[in-house]
Amino acid sequence: MLRTPTRIEPDPARQGSMVIAWNTGECFSVPYFELRFECPCAVCVDEKTGRRILKREQVAIDVKPRGAEVVGRYALQIRWSDQHSTGMYHFDRLFELCQASGSRLA
Repeated sequence: MLRTPTRIEPDPARQGSMVIAWNTGECFSVPYFELRFECPCAVCVDEKTGRRILKREQVAIDVKPRGAEVVGRYALQIRWSDQHSTGMYHFDRLFELCQASGSRLA
């Protein structure tokens, strides 16, 4: 089964986090900071080596999304408060980030 998000919104219970619910029934609260740090774009990750260029200390602790759009049927593009908007979070990678950095919600 292809995992796709069914709901993406600010988490009212956890300031600075986003709720991402999936068509599998799983739901996570993921900190904005972690999502921004894990941006997969070429500015944040070296295209040739796959090594992360962006350092944690370069991301503002209070970074937050200013908007988000689904791209096709495969990715989420987030516009961040630090003016960064070039990263496309493919759904499979976004799900991995939810599992690694998020808190599972009931």
